[in-house]
Amino acid sequence: MARRAAEHRAQGRHTVDLTLGEPDFTPPGHVIAAAQEAAGRVLGYSPANGLPALRRAVRNAVKRDRGLEYADTQVAVGCGAKQVIFNAFFATLLPGDEVIVPAPYWASYPAMIRLCGGLPVVADCPAASSFRLTPQALRAAITERTRWVVLNAPGNPSGATYSHDELAALAEVLRRNPTVMVLSGEIYAHIRYDDREYVGLAQVAPDLRERILLVDGVSKAYAMTGWRIGWGLGPSDLVRAITAVQTQNCTQTAAVSHLATVAALEGPHGILVERQATYRCRRDAALAILRQSPHLDTMVPDGAFYLFPRLATGDDLAVADALLEAGCATVPGSAFGAPGHPRLSFATDITTLKWGCRTVVDVLDEVAS
Repeated sequence: MARRAAEHRAQGRHTVDLTLGEPDFTPPGHVIAAAQEAAGRVLGYSPANGLPALRRAVRNAVKRDRGLEYADTQVAVGCGAKQVIFNAFFATLLPGDEVIVPAPYWASYPAMIRLCGGLPVVADCPAASSFRLTPQALRAAITERTRWVVLNAPGNPSGATYSHDELAALAEVLRRNPTVMVLSGEIYAHIRYDDREYVGLAQVAPDLRERILLVDGVSKAYAMTGWRIGWGLGPSDLVRAITAVQTQNCTQTAAVSHLATVAALEGPHGILVERQATYRCRRDAALAILRQSPHLDTMVPDGAFYLFPRLATGDDLAVADALLEAGCATVPGSAFGAPGHPRLSFATDITTLKWGCRTVVDVLDEVAS
């Protein structure tokens, strides 16, 4: 849909793009300065697992932000969180191994699992369950072939998060299934809209730490998507396996990006609070418009920068095509394993966002008439 939107613009057609999960901000100024300074050095190959300074910055950040302590041998660095996830699946999945993926899911999860020889097992988590994986759904999905379960919170595309009690209930199921590992995708942890302290499974269930890979990075919170730095924190044997894969597929991530990420993690963090407030303002403005439509049921996302309303009627693919023709590019929920929903990114300026949301309301009125 982003490609089609670009084609429309190239043809001179007015088209706003609410498809991509990419912040419209620049990286913080001190990050840019650190990168400029680093670019003047002689930078050769760095360790496949990241420069020691980067690993130390990651460990200090997760201790500061989540109260979790990890050893240096428990940090895996990759070209964005996406590559860390792929490397983890590649290092651990045997043909036929199963990975439980709650739906709606980030569209890349099933494809990566299949590429690594595994089988994605989709666990439906509808709006009625607030797009969260329940203990009942987790129990029903686990088999003797289950190798991983994916938890992504705040979620893409739903923005859903889990409370301490909800994670504790999932942990009880996992304790009864000791061979199942957990991929805890926490890339949006700094983009949240409630006052609760952020908690992930590693904090709630420390006894499961040896089975959890906590994945994070600088792409979303620090607006550094193109810098390609992400990391996984987990058991040393898993990190060694991930690093072995990394060594053979791209050797390392860019050293300049390593040093810029150190600056991001160790520098001032007030800008994260400011941008969080901006995202909240955008979210609320978009919600105010979308809720004027009787054809949409829009839940309030807890985090991330997406709205994932449910269509009262209509095919999400057809609606996405109609919206694009009207000048607003969205992503149909079918891409996330949740037909009947469009996904709208509010990682864009508020004027563009409001125009796009009004277009959604108008087009749905036309489709329904």
